[in-house]
Amino acid sequence: MTILITGGTGQTGSQLARLLDIAKIPFVIASRSGSVPAPFEGVKFDWFDESTYRNAFDLRSDIDKVYLVLPPLVDPTAIAKSFIDFAISKGVKRFVLLSATVMEKGGAETGKVHELLAESGAEYVVLRPTWFVENFGTAFATVIRDFDSIPTVTRDGRVPFVGVEDIAKAAYDALVSTEKGLKTDHYLLGPQLYSYDEAAALLSNILGRTITHKRVSPEESTATFERLGIQHEYAAMLTSVALKAASGEEEAIFTDKKEKAIVGEEKLEDYFEANKEVWAKK
Repeated sequence: MTILITGGTGQTGSQLARLLDIAKIPFVIASRSGSVPAPFEGVKFDWFDESTYRNAFDLRSDIDKVYLVLPPLVDPTAIAKSFIDFAISKGVKRFVLLSATVMEKGGAETGKVHELLAESGAEYVVLRPTWFVENFGTAFATVIRDFDSIPTVTRDGRVPFVGVEDIAKAAYDALVSTEKGLKTDHYLLGPQLYSYDEAAALLSNILGRTITHKRVSPEESTATFERLGIQHEYAAMLTSVALKAASGEEEAIFTDKKEKAIVGEEKLEDYFEANKEVWAKK
């Protein structure tokens, strides 16, 4: 059987494709452009264009599992339902959804899709990662390099930053599991807790120059996300999620709910050390 990877050229999707390729498990990568690295199979897929939903199934009629990565919408329920219903009609039996720690079933954003899957009758695993380690090398890369600062609203809140490779491994395990009737969710956490002050100090030691955690207002945080090209409504939601970290929610998950968590291996220090050139002054 074959696995369909939506968001297949993104951070977690591309890593998942690598793992499936190593294991020689058939898969199709779906992306907006339809262009994928050789020798992988890829199709054009646009969440906002239902006519593209069938492309993968026309290419491979044996797709029975799907990795779901939704676009950044405050409420993706409508498009998610359209695709989930279509995929089930084509024989898909299992979905693995990328969500987030604070997105409870039936709640905001992917929490609504979690609820859809629970009501669909299909097997599902919802993966709920905390903030990505890689955010320091993507969302924060320019401001760290040019201004030696990390602007957030998280104050002293501590986060068990998790690596993309660990998320992809969890997705792989959920997709290839032979367990029947899967209907569950898991937190995905890194092995250590860090406040942004502590992360900035760690990065300072590795780079040999002072990096500071700049404590910004919610309004400044939302504006920062908007400068990354994120629409205002979704940027405001990301700020609200960061404020949950400020209030200790991420730390509480790490300390109190590990029995429901998959704890990854990538350490923030190792990521910083391996990617020093990302923040090098030009």
